[in-house]
Amino acid sequence: MARKSFLGIDVGSVTTKVAVIDETGKFIDSVMLKTSGKPVLAIQEGLKKLVDQRKEEYKVLGVGATGSGRQLAGALVGADIIKNEITAHAVSASIHIPGVQTILEIGGQDSKIIIIRDGIVTDFAMNTVCAAGTGSFLDQQASRLNVPINEFGSTALKSTSPARIAGRCGVFAESDLIHKQQLGYAIQDLLYGLCQALVRNYLSNLALGKEILSTVAFQGGVASNSGMVKAFEESLKTEIVVPQHHQTMGAIGAAILAMENYQFTEVKTKFKGWEVKDFNFSSYTHECGDCANSCEVITIVQGETEPQTPLTPKDVKGDIIARWGGTCGKWDLLEQRLQTSSK
Repeated sequence: MARKSFLGIDVGSVTTKVAVIDETGKFIDSVMLKTSGKPVLAIQEGLKKLVDQRKEEYKVLGVGATGSGRQLAGALVGADIIKNEITAHAVSASIHIPGVQTILEIGGQDSKIIIIRDGIVTDFAMNTVCAAGTGSFLDQQASRLNVPINEFGSTALKSTSPARIAGRCGVFAESDLIHKQQLGYAIQDLLYGLCQALVRNYLSNLALGKEILSTVAFQGGVASNSGMVKAFEESLKTEIVVPQHHQTMGAIGAAILAMENYQFTEVKTKFKGWEVKDFNFSSYTHECGDCANSCEVITIVQGETEPQTPLTPKDVKGDIIARWGGTCGKWDLLEQRLQTSSK
């Protein structure tokens, strides 16, 4: 008998995560893979890996989508609920980390801080502009110093005299790191100095004016870096909790939200089935020239086999499953009429 479950998908700019929980909210399994600029393929590959490694059949009762590519993920798989990353991370942390009041989340391209009081998000901040402190920046610097990223943290922890690196900006941090390297600083001192600089940058920007109370959780891919964990603990003078599934907490949160939505509404899921991993999807972008806004409209098509450059809905081959980007809503209305007429 198939196990009743809920699916969560978190599509980020660097990685895509897929998680599955049971009907009680217990974690079952998850996968994470590089988005590599192809979110559609990443979502399909994530579903395929989840199916390939499962030990039992899943009966999906609901699907949740989050992340910067949540609208796309929701359209592709048939999500029942689509929520932002703040909500998804807060929900998963509240359930898996008793008494959590602060969430530090650093991903591949952005960073966030979430303040929780009595189980409710009371404040948050996101940084999607500066690269300093993100996973991609750390990857880049580790590569330049010829240190494998999985050894970054352990190497940084060997430091006894960390270098003082300017961390207010990614560009300045890199140039200062190069300067210190040329002066002969040890690799471990450069790496831990970089961790300290990025933590200072995070706390002085995102956390400015916010009361950081324990329990403090550290989520996202950068939480795997033990050097960053130690630097946060030293700066905040408190223990940092890194959840077991810190890299997929957003996807787990999306699955929990789907579960709560099902329990509240008991509406049949829109999930298109595991066959989604084998569907053929195409996406098109064109500029609507009907007014001065010149909106870039994105169309997602299922079943398209030959590349097209559609200017109107009638030029699209295959089934339009989603379209967004227009300001006035005209294209959304055209999509709705097409879907209605095809029934």
